[in-house]
Amino acid sequence: MGLGTILLGVILVNNYVLAQFLGICPFLGVSKKLDSAVGMGVAVIFVMVLATAATWPIMQVLNQFKIAYLQTIVFILVIAALVQFVEMALKKFIPSLHKALGVYLPLITTNCAVLGVCISNIDEGYGYIQALVNSAGAGIGFLLAMVLFSGMRSKLEGNEAIPKCFQGVPITLVTAAFLSLGFMGFSGLVG
Repeated sequence: MGLGTILLGVILVNNYVLAQFLGICPFLGVSKKLDSAVGMGVAVIFVMVLATAATWPIMQVLNQFKIAYLQTIVFILVIAALVQFVEMALKKFIPSLHKALGVYLPLITTNCAVLGVCISNIDEGYGYIQALVNSAGAGIGFLLAMVLFSGMRSKLEGNEAIPKCFQGVPITLVTAAFLSLGFMGFSGLVG
């Protein structure tokens, strides 16, 4: 499979948030403001690519020693360490973004989209470069979903036309469902 096909497929067709429903917590939690959504999306791209860069070779070692059953535990530990590194770097170099992301930055550790992309790279049998492209595309797809959803949520904020029973969380979930349905239109794009 070509790198362009992998990239396009994971951004639009198999978007981790809108098609595979991984990473929903930060998707719903950090998408209220565009700047926070972009910051979280960029941090997730960075962590996904770094996590893949670290976990793919580690998986080769686990396979070599026939202890692949430790995959999930090892991947979670690697991702947790990488997120701590990103948090320290943001705190030092971009404190405003660190403050804006707040509690959601440490939640990247438990973001199942990051773990999902690392495991998916192994399950799909991707080589190292393909895995890195898949991870970057998954992160870009996450960022795209965050930005689009943030824009949609900003239009809903304070909208008087929304019935009282739908205001708040209900309309947010309905909007997320419509965004997901919109991405289903890309399902035949990559074969």
